[in-house]
Amino acid sequence: MLNVTRLLCDLEQPMDGLRYGRGSDAPRSAGDRKPVVVWNVSRTCNLRCVHCYSDSAAQRYDGELTFEQGKALLDDLAAFGVPAVLLSGGEPLARRDILELASYGRSLGLKFTLSTNGTLIDEKAASRIREIGFSYVGISLDGIGPTNDLFRGVVGAFDRAVRGIRNCKAVGQKVGLRLTLTSQTVADLDKIFDFIDAEDIERACFYHLVPTGRGRSTEGLTPEETRAALETIFRRTREFAAKGTPREILTVDNHADAAYLYLSLLEEDPGAAERAYELLLWNGGGKNSSGIGIGDIDTQGNVHPDQFFQSVVLGNVKERRFSEIWTDAGNQILAALRSRTTKLHGRCADCRFLAICGGNFRARAYNVTGDLWASDPGCYLTDAEIAPMAAVG
Repeated sequence: MLNVTRLLCDLEQPMDGLRYGRGSDAPRSAGDRKPVVVWNVSRTCNLRCVHCYSDSAAQRYDGELTFEQGKALLDDLAAFGVPAVLLSGGEPLARRDILELASYGRSLGLKFTLSTNGTLIDEKAASRIREIGFSYVGISLDGIGPTNDLFRGVVGAFDRAVRGIRNCKAVGQKVGLRLTLTSQTVADLDKIFDFIDAEDIERACFYHLVPTGRGRSTEGLTPEETRAALETIFRRTREFAAKGTPREILTVDNHADAAYLYLSLLEEDPGAAERAYELLLWNGGGKNSSGIGIGDIDTQGNVHPDQFFQSVVLGNVKERRFSEIWTDAGNQILAALRSRTTKLHGRCADCRFLAICGGNFRARAYNVTGDLWASDPGCYLTDAEIAPMAAVG
C-alpha cells in the first residue's frame, strides 16, 4: 500500500509509523511488523461485482465461522497484538452478528476497518458503527452512476453507496472510497476525484486488479493505461494539497507504483525524490507485505498470505490459532515468502528497484503464471527504467 499523499506532498499521514517507520510507535523494521489481518467474515453479498475475488452471491454459504469461533479468533488476534483487523466479505454487513463481533473485539482493544459496498449502511447502522469505534469505513465504488452499477451488477448500487457514505459522515465516522483500476474506472477517474472533493471524503484507495475469483475474467489495464491512471492520481492528489484540502490517497497491490512515483519525483525535484526513496526503502514494498505485514482469514477459517492468495492455505483457525499458524517456523510457504527476493527470476530478479518494490505482488504472479517466483505481469515499467544503472549508462 503506497501513500501517495505522504510521498508526493511530504505530508504526515495516518499509519506513517507502520508504513514508513516514522513516529515513536514505529516497529524496528518493516519486517518486524505484526500483520494487518483481513477477515472475510461472510461470502454472502447483495451485489455481484464483475471483479469479486471471493466470487460472492446473494446466498447462504455453509462452513463460515460461528459467533463463538469468531470471538475466539478475536481473542487470539488481540493477544497476538495485530495492529488492525479489516472486516471484509462478500459483504460483511450481510452477516447479522458482525457488529456484535466488532463490539466484542473493540472491548479487547482491537482496531477495526470495515470494507463494505456501503449499500446496507442506513442511519441506524452508521450510528452503531460510529458507536463501536471503527477506525475507518472503506466503501467500494467503481465509477460514477451507471458505470458503477454496471460493474457491481445491480441498478441503484451507486445511489445506495452514496447514501451510506453520507450516513457515515453525518455521524462523524471516517469514511473513504475503495476502487479497482479497470478500463471502466479509469475512464471516470477525474469524475471520481470530483466526487471525493464534493462529498469531502477523507481517504481513497486505488487497487490494481489482481486476477482471482471473478476477477480472472475482468480486463486489466495496459501498461500505458496504468501509467496514465497514476498520472491522474498524482495530479489530483497534488491539487488537493495545493488548495489546503489534502486527502489520504493510496494505491494498493502494485509495488511498481513505488518506483514509478520515485522516477516521477526525480525529474521534478531530486531532493524530494530522495526523501521519498528513504521511506520506500524502509517499507520494502512486496518484500514485507503478503505473509509478513498482511494476512487473510477466509470465511471457512483458512489462513492465506493475503486475501488474493486464496489458493495458498497456511492452516485453519478452527484447528489452530492464527498466531500459531503465523509464527510456525516450519511452514515452508511462509518461510519462502519471507525470503522472497532471493528466489525471484525474470525481470523482477534483476530490477534496480527491487529494494523498494520487493518483487511486486506475488499473488498476481502466481495467479497468472502458476509460478510463485515469476515476474509480476502487473509491472508496467519499461526494461530501460528497471535496468541497473550501469546498464543504463
